[in-house]
Amino acid sequence: MKILLNLLAGVALLVWGTHIVRTGILRIWGADLRRFLRESVSNRYAAFAAGLGITALIQSSTATALMVASFVGQGLIATAPALAVMLGADVGTALMTLVFSFDLSWLSPLFIFVGVTLFMRRESSKAGRFGRILIGLGLIILALQLIVLAARPLTQAAGVQVIFASLTGDVMLDMLVAAIFTMMSYSSLAVVLLTATLATSKVISLHVAMGLVLGANLGSGLLAMLTTVTASPEARRVTLGNLLFRLLGCMIIVPFLPYIEEWIVRIPLGEGQIAVYFHLLFNIAIAAGFLFFTEKIARVSERMLPAKPDIDDPGRARYLDASALDTPALAMGNAAREAMRLADFVEQMLTGMLTVLRTNDRMLAEKLRKMDDTVDDLYTAIKLYLTQVSREALEEKEGRRWADIVSFTINMEQVGDIVERIITDLEEKKIEKGRSFSDAGMQEICDLHGRLIANLRLGMSVFLHGDLASAQRLLAEKVLFRDLERAYADSHIERLTSNTMQSIETSSLHLDLISDLKRINSHICSIAYPILEQAGVLAKTRLREPPAAEAVSGSAPGGEPTAVGDKSDWHKRKPKTA
Repeated sequence: MKILLNLLAGVALLVWGTHIVRTGILRIWGADLRRFLRESVSNRYAAFAAGLGITALIQSSTATALMVASFVGQGLIATAPALAVMLGADVGTALMTLVFSFDLSWLSPLFIFVGVTLFMRRESSKAGRFGRILIGLGLIILALQLIVLAARPLTQAAGVQVIFASLTGDVMLDMLVAAIFTMMSYSSLAVVLLTATLATSKVISLHVAMGLVLGANLGSGLLAMLTTVTASPEARRVTLGNLLFRLLGCMIIVPFLPYIEEWIVRIPLGEGQIAVYFHLLFNIAIAAGFLFFTEKIARVSERMLPAKPDIDDPGRARYLDASALDTPALAMGNAAREAMRLADFVEQMLTGMLTVLRTNDRMLAEKLRKMDDTVDDLYTAIKLYLTQVSREALEEKEGRRWADIVSFTINMEQVGDIVERIITDLEEKKIEKGRSFSDAGMQEICDLHGRLIANLRLGMSVFLHGDLASAQRLLAEKVLFRDLERAYADSHIERLTSNTMQSIETSSLHLDLISDLKRINSHICSIAYPILEQAGVLAKTRLREPPAAEAVSGSAPGGEPTAVGDKSDWHKRKPKTA
């Protein structure tokens, strides 16, 4: 039992090391790799080379498949060149399998030592992240050694020999077992290297090892398909086409497997090495055979996965690319774009609110209420997307941007809720009862509304660009808006004293409306706070400093508490009576 656990631990460590290397490379060079990938699809040869190089770096054809599928789903590249990239990706992961099959045990302690030193000393810098990559490479090499050591005593067990003996001769069963194990371990590299180890230890024959290698390739294709199962049909065509490549390759090669085995055993290599070279040759053969047929396979994939009718669901996120989550800078950019789209819907709601106020348009009111549902859906999508970004992987600047986006979307969602409530009040208290505001009252509301729209656009600019001068201007608008709200409330009270009938009928609604507009403006102006705080120009309090004598007593004239003195017993104090 302990031997089996050691073997499983070695496989798990191999998968974990591969994950560390992949995520580390994507976090440092992910944006450059994605840009290089997009720009390298001008012809099939360049696309093939790009897929090979990128996969050799990140050591995962599945990760490359996710990136390429997202590009196709967004309409950035066509299906045919994306399939050429995937052919290169398959060869790239096979090459890395060959590299790790060599004896690199001397590199493991070196990589781990240097990696840990860099990571511990400069964790938040690129050097620290590169150290993390070295740690992953060291763990991969160490895991391979553990697998070899654990497999040796395992090969002596009679029960294990009986289990593996049951695989002998049935290629389809061998392929099925390897495919399932590949999907469970999330790594064809781990399965092929484990197969090579078992073949070297004579636990399995070369014939079984070749069947397991074919199954690992099929499992890798199925894994990519399952990973993109919730994506759009356009994105899933890439993984489907890649699976068709592997499936057709297996169907062609399986009948000739005995002849290939008879030829390949003549190579003066061990059976484990032969299994690894067979894995490489299989992927090279598929690439050579299908590179000129990517257009035809693309057409087959398009027929099998036709595009859905173009129904524009405004509540569906457009820019939250899941494949960018391992690249924090890109993920932040995607979330910011979606947040701006959310803000555009909020602006439409604010603009429509004034139209409902003026024209009593019930249909528009209903449309605006449904638009708040769209705002809520986008807010939820952005929030969930950001929670999938590893906070530990963020640099200080990226961490601040993460917090800014969350704060911005929260404020926009709350603005949408306030607008929805305003529209409901207008229907209940104005439209249904046939009331109207006085000319002066309507003019005041229009003035506040116009300033609100201007502040919203300024706030969106501050969020997008982080300009300090714009942030200061936005905060100044908050003070001006508050003063106007007070002045217009006083004007309304004066009209009440003049017994203006329209003002009397709509008094409660009018005061609630200008108060809600001030609340909306406060949410918008809070966008400026992170920029001002970072620049060190945000005041800690708006309370006036009291005279020295009052500071000692801890209260201002009239018994009101201030920002100084002992605050712990404020709730116990009683205000002085006049």
